[in-house]
Amino acid sequence: MTIEKLELFEVFIRSKRGLDHKHVGSLHAEDHEQALEYARDVYTRRSEGVSIWVIRSEDICASQEDDSESFFDPSDDKPYRHATYYPLPKEIDNM
Repeated sequence: MTIEKLELFEVFIRSKRGLDHKHVGSLHAEDHEQALEYARDVYTRRSEGVSIWVIRSEDICASQEDDSESFFDPSDDKPYRHATYYPLPKEIDNM
């Protein structure tokens, strides 16, 4: 099979229990199962991970840096999102 017929997958590895998965690279494969096997062989040869995710690249939807100002609208007009908005009970001296 030629590379043009293979799908591009993004690979994420979790190095230890309790940590986040981190993007480690991309690879071409026929399907998710093959991508998972390839990711294991390529990215965990020295026991670097405890968990692998593979995601078809075309299925990823991401915001663009150029749109960050409008996309991540400041929450200044929503004071209830800040802890300082809520008064502390008298029984609590300090937080």
